[in-house]
Amino acid sequence: MISHLSGTLVKAWPTQVVIETNGVGYEVMIPLSSFDSLPRPPAQVKLLTHLVVREDAHQLFGFLTAEERDLFRMLIQKVSGIGPKTALDVLSGISVADFKSAVVQNDVTRLSMIKGIGKKTAERMIFELKDKIGVAGAWEAASQRGKLSAEDRSVNDAVLALISLGYKQSDALKSVRTVLDKAGKNASVEKLVYEALRQL
Repeated sequence: MISHLSGTLVKAWPTQVVIETNGVGYEVMIPLSSFDSLPRPPAQVKLLTHLVVREDAHQLFGFLTAEERDLFRMLIQKVSGIGPKTALDVLSGISVADFKSAVVQNDVTRLSMIKGIGKKTAERMIFELKDKIGVAGAWEAASQRGKLSAEDRSVNDAVLALISLGYKQSDALKSVRTVLDKAGKNASVEKLVYEALRQL
């Protein structure tokens, strides 16, 4: 396995770069998120990599951050029907933090806006990743709360409170949403937590 690649960035396109190392030029597929942060060629760069071996080709995928590579690997290894190209589309269409936030919030609509991702694929990603993203993803989602509506912030805060008490993220979110439907969107975080605890 090739862990990373350091060398001279010779050429850069939105989805692909060429990096020269010791006289060898490596073609590396990248997401738009990495492309946007690349220096202008020629320049020294270091990409974290993931090698995909197929019968007809060896493809090298590169990322500027460990978070991008971790999400890429999670998508291709944990979500059925997601290959490297679709995983790159996901990274190109949404930040890692926003993706985790969408999964935590069961936001099918947001994920469906990504190129190549339909409603069924979005639902499958949420179903197969919500427990794997887990508490860390929930706290990362909390850091994005400035981008959420007041209702979503209340739901998010209530779910985080329940997670801190030891409940599974999926169970906490389901319970809070059930309470919200009955209590109304203006229900306080305290009421959401109290009523959800009664259900759990």
